[in-house]
Formats: sequence, C-alpha cells, structure tokens
Amino acid sequence: MTLPALASTLLIVLTFCYACVCAAQPFGRCRKCDGLGFALKHDRKGRPKRGKHCRRCDGHGIRIRRGRHLYNLWARTYRQGTAPAPKHPAQKG
Repeated sequence: MTLPALASTLLIVLTFCYACVCAAQPFGRCRKCDGLGFALKHDRKGRPKRGKHCRRCDGHGIRIRRGRHLYNLWARTYRQGTAPAPKHPAQKG
C-alpha cells in the first residue's frame, strides 16, 4: 500500500472512531477542573481543599465534545432548513 493511501485510510478510520466516541459519549471531562467542578487548593499542611467554582463548565465537571457540538449545529441547521413554513393566519387554504 502506498504512503498516501495508507495515510488517507488511517485518517478515515480515526475520524470514524471519533464519530463513534462522540455518539456514545457526547460529554467529556472538563480540562480546567479535571471533571471536579471546582479547582483544588491545598492548605498549609498540604491537604487538598475545595477551591473556586469552575467557570468553564459552570461547576458541572463536564463539557461537550467538539465533534458532538459540530453535529448539533449541523442537525439544528438541517431541521430549520427542512421545516415546513408556518401558515399565516390571514391566509386561506
């Protein structure tokens, strides 16, 4: 198999795997708080202590994956584009 064919096959397989992950698990752990929903601080003795509320995930500890976000945008645009036009109340028919 030539190098370009191998590279394109590998890219297609990785894209398919990421699409499966986005379909099965649309949410991932927040990178800023590591899925806790708050920052970890340490007191003087070195024990972990609850810190500030995470602003990125709003304290939930999860975030939506980029692939799932793009799919949601595409699906919303598709639904809006194929929806029947609302009938005007003054129209007869």
